[in-house]
Amino acid sequence: MIAKLSGILDSAGEDWFILDVGGVGYLIYASARMLRNLPATGEAVSVQVETHVREDHIHLYGFQTSSEKAWFTLLQTVQGVGAKVALAILSIYSGEELTQIVASADKTALTRVSGIGPKVAGRITAELKDKVAKMDLGAAAFTEGAAKSSAKAQASPNHGAAGDAVSALVNLGYNRADAFGAVATAGRKLGAEATVEQLITEGLKELAA
Repeated sequence: MIAKLSGILDSAGEDWFILDVGGVGYLIYASARMLRNLPATGEAVSVQVETHVREDHIHLYGFQTSSEKAWFTLLQTVQGVGAKVALAILSIYSGEELTQIVASADKTALTRVSGIGPKVAGRITAELKDKVAKMDLGAAAFTEGAAKSSAKAQASPNHGAAGDAVSALVNLGYNRADAFGAVATAGRKLGAEATVEQLITEGLKELAA
Protein backbone atom coordinates (compact mmCIF):
# COMPACT_ATOMS: atom_id res chain seq x y z
CA MET A 1 0.00 0.00 0.00
CA ILE A 2 1.47 3.33 -1.10
CA ALA A 3 0.87 6.13 1.43
CA LYS A 4 3.33 8.82 0.31
CA LEU A 5 5.48 9.59 -2.71
CA SER A 6 8.25 12.12 -3.26
CA GLY A 7 9.80 12.80 -6.63
CA ILE A 8 9.97 15.11 -9.64
CA LEU A 9 6.89 16.39 -11.48
CA ASP A 10 7.03 14.87 -14.97
CA SER A 11 3.75 16.15 -16.46
CA ALA A 12 0.15 16.98 -15.56
CA GLY A 13 -3.30 16.89 -17.17
CA GLU A 14 -6.89 17.80 -16.38
CA ASP A 15 -7.27 15.47 -13.39
CA TRP A 16 -3.89 13.74 -13.11
CA PHE A 17 -0.14 14.20 -12.89
CA ILE A 18 2.85 11.90 -13.30
CA LEU A 19 5.43 11.82 -10.54
CA ASP A 20 8.89 10.52 -11.41
CA VAL A 21 10.24 8.63 -8.41
CA GLY A 22 13.70 7.25 -9.11
CA GLY A 23 12.95 6.75 -12.79
CA VAL A 24 9.51 5.20 -12.23
CA GLY A 25 6.54 7.31 -13.33
CA TYR A 26 3.49 7.11 -11.06
CA LEU A 27 0.14 8.26 -12.53
CA ILE A 28 -1.67 10.05 -9.71
CA TYR A 29 -5.21 11.44 -9.84
CA ALA A 30 -5.87 14.67 -7.95
CA SER A 31 -8.35 17.49 -7.44
CA ALA A 32 -8.20 20.58 -9.63
CA ARG A 33 -7.32 22.55 -6.49
CA MET A 34 -4.21 20.45 -5.91
CA LEU A 35 -3.20 20.48 -9.57
CA ARG A 36 -3.30 24.29 -9.55
CA ASN A 37 -0.86 24.29 -6.63
CA LEU A 38 1.68 21.96 -8.20
CA PRO A 39 5.12 23.43 -8.96
CA ALA A 40 6.55 23.68 -12.46
CA THR A 41 7.48 20.56 -14.40
CA GLY A 42 10.87 19.28 -13.28
CA GLU A 43 10.53 20.48 -9.69
CA ALA A 44 10.28 18.35 -6.54
CA VAL A 45 6.88 17.24 -5.26
CA SER A 46 5.87 15.31 -2.16
CA VAL A 47 2.29 14.03 -1.88
CA GLN A 48 0.20 11.90 0.43
CA VAL A 49 -1.39 9.03 -1.46
CA GLU A 50 -4.46 6.85 -1.14
CA THR A 51 -4.33 3.61 -3.13
CA HIS A 52 -7.49 2.06 -4.56
CA VAL A 53 -7.11 -1.56 -5.61
CA ARG A 54 -9.84 -3.01 -7.82
CA GLU A 55 -10.09 -6.18 -9.88
CA ASP A 56 -9.42 -4.28 -13.10
CA HIS A 57 -7.12 -1.46 -11.97
CA ILE A 58 -4.97 0.16 -9.30
CA HIS A 59 -5.49 3.91 -8.94
CA LEU A 60 -3.42 6.36 -6.91
CA TYR A 61 -4.97 9.57 -5.57
CA GLY A 62 -2.74 12.40 -4.35
CA PHE A 63 -3.23 15.06 -1.68
CA GLN A 64 -1.23 17.98 -0.34
CA THR A 65 -2.69 17.94 3.18
CA SER A 66 -3.89 15.35 5.67
CA SER A 67 -7.30 17.03 5.89
CA GLU A 68 -7.83 16.81 2.12
CA LYS A 69 -6.97 13.12 2.20
CA ALA A 70 -9.23 12.54 5.22
CA TRP A 71 -12.11 14.30 3.48
CA PHE A 72 -11.58 12.21 0.35
CA THR A 73 -11.97 9.04 2.43
CA LEU A 74 -14.87 10.37 4.49
CA LEU A 75 -16.89 11.59 1.51
CA GLN A 76 -16.80 8.13 -0.03
CA THR A 77 -18.59 6.63 2.96
CA VAL A 78 -21.74 8.32 1.63
CA GLN A 79 -23.80 6.33 -0.86
CA GLY A 80 -23.55 7.86 -4.32
CA VAL A 81 -20.13 9.44 -3.70
CA GLY A 82 -17.23 7.66 -5.38
CA ALA A 83 -13.64 8.73 -5.93
CA LYS A 84 -14.50 10.86 -8.98
CA VAL A 85 -17.24 12.81 -7.18
CA ALA A 86 -15.10 13.18 -4.05
CA LEU A 87 -12.34 14.75 -6.14
CA ALA A 88 -14.88 17.04 -7.82
CA ILE A 89 -15.98 18.27 -4.38
CA LEU A 90 -12.38 18.82 -3.27
CA SER A 91 -11.70 20.67 -6.51
CA ILE A 92 -14.15 23.37 -5.43
CA TYR A 93 -14.04 23.33 -1.63
CA SER A 94 -11.17 23.15 0.85
CA GLY A 95 -11.35 21.04 4.00
CA GLU A 96 -12.14 24.18 5.99
CA GLU A 97 -15.05 25.06 3.71
CA LEU A 98 -16.40 21.50 3.75
CA THR A 99 -16.37 21.46 7.54
CA GLN A 100 -18.54 24.58 7.56
CA ILE A 101 -20.81 23.29 4.78
CA VAL A 102 -21.51 20.01 6.55
CA ALA A 103 -21.83 21.62 9.98
CA SER A 104 -24.39 24.14 8.72
CA ALA A 105 -26.14 21.61 6.43
CA ASP A 106 -25.58 23.83 3.39
CA LYS A 107 -26.91 21.47 0.71
CA THR A 108 -27.07 24.26 -1.86
CA ALA A 109 -23.29 24.68 -1.77
CA LEU A 110 -22.79 21.00 -2.54
CA THR A 111 -25.17 21.01 -5.50
CA ARG A 112 -22.81 23.46 -7.19
CA VAL A 113 -20.46 20.50 -7.69
CA SER A 114 -20.90 18.66 -10.99
CA GLY A 115 -22.48 15.25 -10.43
CA ILE A 116 -24.18 16.11 -7.13
CA GLY A 117 -27.92 16.62 -6.95
CA PRO A 118 -30.09 17.62 -3.97
CA LYS A 119 -30.54 14.00 -2.87
CA VAL A 120 -26.82 13.21 -2.62
CA ALA A 121 -26.11 16.64 -1.12
CA GLY A 122 -28.66 15.89 1.58
CA ARG A 123 -27.05 12.54 2.31
CA ILE A 124 -23.61 14.13 2.65
CA THR A 125 -24.71 16.76 5.17
CA ALA A 126 -26.93 14.37 7.13
CA GLU A 127 -24.54 11.40 7.30
CA LEU A 128 -21.34 13.33 7.94
CA LYS A 129 -22.56 15.92 10.44
CA ASP A 130 -22.07 13.73 13.50
CA LYS A 131 -18.76 12.35 12.22
CA VAL A 132 -17.30 15.81 11.59
CA ALA A 133 -18.43 17.03 15.00
CA LYS A 134 -16.69 14.15 16.75
CA MET A 135 -13.47 14.13 14.78
CA ASP A 136 -10.38 16.33 14.73
CA LEU A 137 -10.93 16.53 10.97
CA GLY A 138 -12.85 19.76 11.34
CA ALA A 139 -10.18 21.41 13.44
CA ALA A 140 -7.45 20.26 11.07
CA ALA A 141 -9.29 21.61 8.07
CA PHE A 142 -9.94 24.99 9.63
CA THR A 143 -6.39 25.28 10.92
CA GLU A 144 -4.70 24.32 7.66
CA GLY A 145 -6.87 26.61 5.59
CA ALA A 146 -6.54 29.57 7.90
CA ALA A 147 -2.79 29.18 8.37
CA LYS A 148 -2.30 29.80 4.65
CA SER A 149 -4.39 32.96 4.57
CA SER A 150 -3.90 34.71 7.88
CA ALA A 151 -1.90 34.69 11.09
CA LYS A 152 -5.22 35.11 12.86
CA ALA A 153 -6.50 31.60 12.22
CA GLN A 154 -10.25 31.36 11.86
CA ALA A 155 -11.73 29.40 14.75
CA SER A 156 -13.55 26.12 14.21
CA PRO A 157 -15.97 24.25 16.50
CA ASN A 158 -13.04 22.14 17.69
CA HIS A 159 -10.52 24.92 18.17
CA GLY A 160 -10.18 28.18 20.13
CA ALA A 161 -13.18 30.36 20.92
CA ALA A 162 -15.50 28.24 18.80
CA GLY A 163 -14.49 25.12 20.72
CA ASP A 164 -15.35 26.85 23.98
CA ALA A 165 -18.68 27.95 22.52
CA VAL A 166 -19.53 24.39 21.47
CA SER A 167 -18.63 23.09 24.93
CA ALA A 168 -20.85 25.73 26.53
CA LEU A 169 -23.81 24.76 24.35
CA VAL A 170 -23.26 21.07 25.10
CA ASN A 171 -23.21 21.89 28.82
CA LEU A 172 -26.56 23.58 28.31
CA GLY A 173 -27.94 20.26 27.10
CA TYR A 174 -27.64 20.53 23.34
CA ASN A 175 -26.44 17.64 21.18
CA ARG A 176 -22.79 18.10 20.21
CA ALA A 177 -23.44 17.77 16.48
CA ASP A 178 -26.20 20.39 16.66
CA ALA A 179 -24.00 22.68 18.73
CA PHE A 180 -21.15 22.21 16.26
CA GLY A 181 -23.39 23.17 13.34
CA ALA A 182 -24.86 26.18 15.12
CA VAL A 183 -21.44 27.56 16.07
CA ALA A 184 -20.08 26.94 12.57
CA THR A 185 -22.97 28.93 11.09
CA ALA A 186 -22.50 31.64 13.71
CA GLY A 187 -18.79 31.80 12.91
CA ARG A 188 -19.50 32.33 9.23
CA LYS A 189 -21.82 35.22 10.06
CA LEU A 190 -19.66 36.88 12.71
CA GLY A 191 -16.20 36.37 11.23
CA ALA A 192 -12.88 35.07 12.53
CA GLU A 193 -12.59 37.51 15.45
CA ALA A 194 -15.91 36.62 17.10
CA THR A 195 -15.70 36.15 20.87
CA VAL A 196 -16.93 33.09 22.77
CA GLU A 197 -19.88 35.11 24.10
CA GLN A 198 -20.88 36.26 20.61
CA LEU A 199 -20.64 32.73 19.24
CA ILE A 200 -22.76 31.35 22.06
CA THR A 201 -25.41 34.04 21.62
CA GLU A 202 -25.60 33.62 17.86
CA GLY A 203 -25.40 29.84 18.22
CA LEU A 204 -28.42 29.83 20.52
CA LYS A 205 -30.34 31.82 17.92
CA GLU A 206 -29.47 29.22 15.30
CA LEU A 207 -30.57 26.38 17.55
CA ALA A 208 -33.86 28.13 18.29
CA ALA A 209 -34.60 28.80 14.61
